[in-house]
Amino acid sequence: MASAVRFSPASNNVNNDIVSAWSQARILIVGDVMLDRYWFGEVNRISPEAPVPVVRVERKEERLGGAANVARNTASLGAQTALLGVTGDDEPARVMDAMLGEMGIRSHLNRDASISTIVKLRVIGRQQQLVRIDFEEAPTDTVLRDKLTQFNSLVADYDVIIFSDYAKGGLVNVAEMIATARKLGKRILVDPKGDDFARYAGASILTPNKSEMVRIVGQWKNEEDLTARAQKLRADLDLEALLLTRSEEGMSLYREGEVTHFPTMAREVFDVSGAGDTVIGTLAVMLGAGASLVDAVTMANRAGGIVVGKLGTATVTCEELLAG
Repeated sequence: MASAVRFSPASNNVNNDIVSAWSQARILIVGDVMLDRYWFGEVNRISPEAPVPVVRVERKEERLGGAANVARNTASLGAQTALLGVTGDDEPARVMDAMLGEMGIRSHLNRDASISTIVKLRVIGRQQQLVRIDFEEAPTDTVLRDKLTQFNSLVADYDVIIFSDYAKGGLVNVAEMIATARKLGKRILVDPKGDDFARYAGASILTPNKSEMVRIVGQWKNEEDLTARAQKLRADLDLEALLLTRSEEGMSLYREGEVTHFPTMAREVFDVSGAGDTVIGTLAVMLGAGASLVDAVTMANRAGGIVVGKLGTATVTCEELLAG
């Protein structure tokens, strides 16, 4: 059956009852957690050792990254937030625990002494990212089994479950987790990664970006072809909906027999780092507060448009979202 096509206006109107219910939304985020470190400095010369700029570091910042950045986004909107993931037993893990505590996020981070916490170090000169250095190791099977057991004990207490997959090994058991959450009637949102989305079957909503979608369904010829491929993927995975984020083309929401397009709301694109975290986090808070799916996507689209105008992994405030 052909999908009815709708276009959602870029409205700033939002139900006040939904806004007041943000603090009642209970969100559990599960996935690959990491610490984002930023070194900011001046660039005044080229190194005599190699044709690269010399950065004199003047300031350092640390931010929650990966699934932890999703939790940071839901908490910044006032939702009751918990985070389940795996870290090393090291200094970055202790930094993350402290930051989560400061934001009121319930931390359920499993320590794996045999690995190091994932750290992404970005060196910024003249407001431009010059290099990113990643430190990462996959968690062990023993810790992942403990994580699955802990998930089973936590899931009943939350309304919306987010799986934030960065392909770092923290969601090996995602299919089992989705099955458990679905049996309990939870809304399940997934930010997917990889070449096979079959492990996400049974989730409520997937939020791939364009490049991730191409890897799964191939390159589409036109809008009609994209709709056909997206609807087939949605049906094959037994999803309530598939939300495709399309950069300057906005977003497209695919539901059974219907597709709704949301125009981009980005005023100026400065840095897309973590934009997907903001989109899925805002979507979860809206759904947890009782919003309709279209209204939730409209707000998530607005949040994504705001956050790409900021440097690095960032969040959106309630005031920014509600500004006319």
